[in-house]
Amino acid sequence: MVSWGQLGFQDAGSYFMEEFIYFHDFTMMIILGVLSYVVVFLILGLTSGWVNSGFVEGQLIEFLWTIFPALILVQIAFPSLLLLYLIEDFSKSFLVCKVIGHQWFWTYEISTESSDLLLTLDCYMLPREGAFGMRLLMTDEYILIPVNVPVRILVTSDDVIHSWTIPSLGIKADAVPGRLNQLNLTLSRKGMYYGQCSEICGANHSFMPIMLLGAASPWFFAWLDRL
Repeated sequence: MVSWGQLGFQDAGSYFMEEFIYFHDFTMMIILGVLSYVVVFLILGLTSGWVNSGFVEGQLIEFLWTIFPALILVQIAFPSLLLLYLIEDFSKSFLVCKVIGHQWFWTYEISTESSDLLLTLDCYMLPREGAFGMRLLMTDEYILIPVNVPVRILVTSDDVIHSWTIPSLGIKADAVPGRLNQLNLTLSRKGMYYGQCSEICGANHSFMPIMLLGAASPWFFAWLDRL
């Protein structure tokens, strides 16, 4: 989860978020390289007094400053398109978690891919006295997702538009009444992940936290038995 004074991304908890961070770092390196190149030539042009009034055309340099930006854009486009494809790949999933937004709590319905309903769970925010210092983030119940198991997330709403968001997992989907939005999630490590509603949905919009626990598969079945 995020800490005070943190400027970068939260630690990745899913394979998709890891790829997002790698892509961000790769793109930032390209941007910094281009920016440094432009700044150096601006300084040289302003301080060295290079002036060529007879310079009319230069086909080689025009070719180079056209082809190099094109190659840079291609380098950015390929990993970006690959990530977009992987996000929309729903070919393999062993569990289905349906998320239903209400004013102002979340309902979860966990089932198998063959539509066998395993449980239904309502999650309300804990008051400050029972949140153990995690103000506006803890709920009375949580959902448990097994690690390294592909899960299909279906997001919808029962009243107004909400948004189910967990930053450290790199997932965000609008919950729209009468419509299902779909996410693909595979946790890469164990831990508790926190999120909040990211769409203004009324007076208590700030009081719709999300708690998701990533654990091993035996813990998942024990959690189902407990509920």
